Amino acid sequence: MATLTVRPMATRDADRVLAIYQAGLDAGNASFEVTAPTWAAFDASRLTEHRFVAVEPDDTILGWIAVTPTSSRPVYAGVVEHSVYVGPAAQGRGVGRLLLDTLIVSTEAAGIWTIQSGIFPENTPSLALHERAGFRVIGVRERVGRHHGRWRDVVLLERRSPTVT
Repeated sequence: MATLTVRPMATRDADRVLAIYQAGLDAGNASFEVTAPTWAAFDASRLTEHRFVAVEPDDTILGWIAVTPTSSRPVYAGVVEHSVYVGPAAQGRGVGRLLLDTLIVSTEAAGIWTIQSGIFPENTPSLALHERAGFRVIGVRERVGRHHGRWRDVVLLERRSPTVT
C-alpha cells in the first residue's frame, strides 16, 4: 500500500471511475442500482470537494470515494452519505481504508460531523472495513427494496466525528 496515493477525483477520471462503479454493481452486493450513471449525473450529484481516487504511481485508478448531501435543509449541512468502490483486482490491498481515511480528514476539515452509508448485509468485507474505520451500525432496514427480483435488507452505518462539534 506504500506506493498508493490518493488524489482529488478529476473529470479525466470519469471513464475509469464509472468502470469501477459498474464492476461493483455487477458483483451484486454494492447497490440497488444496476447501471452506473453517466458522468454528468455522477458529477452533478456528488460534492466536488469530497471526491477522491486511489492511484498507483502510474496513475492507474484502483478505487474511488465520494459523498452526497443527505438533505438540503441547513440543519443537516454536516451530514453526508458516502460511497466507496474498489476495483476487483485491487480488493484486499487497503485501498478502501486509504480512501475512507482520506474522506474522514476531508469532511472533518469542512465541518462535517456525520458520514453515513447503507450496505447490504451480504457485503461483509465492506461492513468490516467500515467498522475498522470507526463506523457503527445504527440499524437495519429490512426488505427495504427489491434487487434482481429479491428483497434486500440494508445495514445503516454512521461515523460521528469526535472533533467536529
